[in-house]
Amino acid sequence: QVQLVESGGGLVQAGASVRLSCVASGRTSSRYVMGWFRQAPGKEREFVAAISASGASTNYADSVKGRFTMSRDNAKNTVTLQMNSLKVEDTAHYYCAAKHMLTGGTDSDALTYAYWGQGTQVTISS
Repeated sequence: QVQLVESGGGLVQAGASVRLSCVASGRTSSRYVMGWFRQAPGKEREFVAAISASGASTNYADSVKGRFTMSRDNAKNTVTLQMNSLKVEDTAHYYCAAKHMLTGGTDSDALTYAYWGQGTQVTISS
């Protein structure tokens, strides 16, 4: 079992930056691919970013490329999502997710992730 706890959400103005964190506990997080997903009211959950178990590779949704950066510190069992140049359309509930590195499927597919946090709300005002 892996438990995930997100933090760092809030209300900010468009153009501002927010840094989300996700702390993992339980099994060794260094063997897990980590992802960030988000869900806005009335919309389906969508992929935001993912990072490999080692941290060597990252993958981003087109909508956030160049603005968001995902990183991880396996020694601290923590992943972060640095979000810059935020837009109103980035408003959503953001979820941290984990899946074992040997799990099949693409990292952008939410169905491949076995563990989820409760999420943190990010609201961007115009």
